Amino acid sequence: MAHVTAICVVHALLPDSGKVGTTAIDKRPVAGAVKVGDYGVYADVQADRKHHGGLDKALYAYAQEDADFWAHELSREIPAGSFGENLRTVGIDVNAARIGEQWRIGDTVVVEVTSPRVPCQTFARWMGEETNGWVKRFAQSGRVGPYLRVVKRGSIAPGDEITVVHVPDGAPAVNGL
Repeated sequence: MAHVTAICVVHALLPDSGKVGTTAIDKRPVAGAVKVGDYGVYADVQADRKHHGGLDKALYAYAQEDADFWAHELSREIPAGSFGENLRTVGIDVNAARIGEQWRIGDTVVVEVTSPRVPCQTFARWMGEETNGWVKRFAQSGRVGPYLRVVKRGSIAPGDEITVVHVPDGAPAVNGL
């Protein structure tokens, strides 16, 4: 059964040398149910809504299976929230999801896949990989995870099932395949 293993929100806004000057990439899991609105998880912050937020990028999902891949590649743990994701999932290939695909999470929330994550230098700095070609390596891995638009608001909690409710014919996959 595909499900959410963690819901993550910003732990602290951090200074960043990028154009915005601040980053909200430091996300950590919260306990219990949380509300999800048009701009994502309540209590979360999007410091750069132009590139990593707004209605079409309200949530970012990342699979535990892909985090395990990177943990092996980088020889370190990749706890939930480490990639700035709001949702850590298991049992669903988030990178094979089609643009326009819709998922129901729990009993009420419905989200729609809008685009793949495009990694940036803030992400590379956060990972401590800015001199190791991280942006290119992450992008070429096919393990970038999708951004999601909130179609129907509600509450979700760790353990909530993810059910694919619509897959558009012929739409490209997040991983471009």
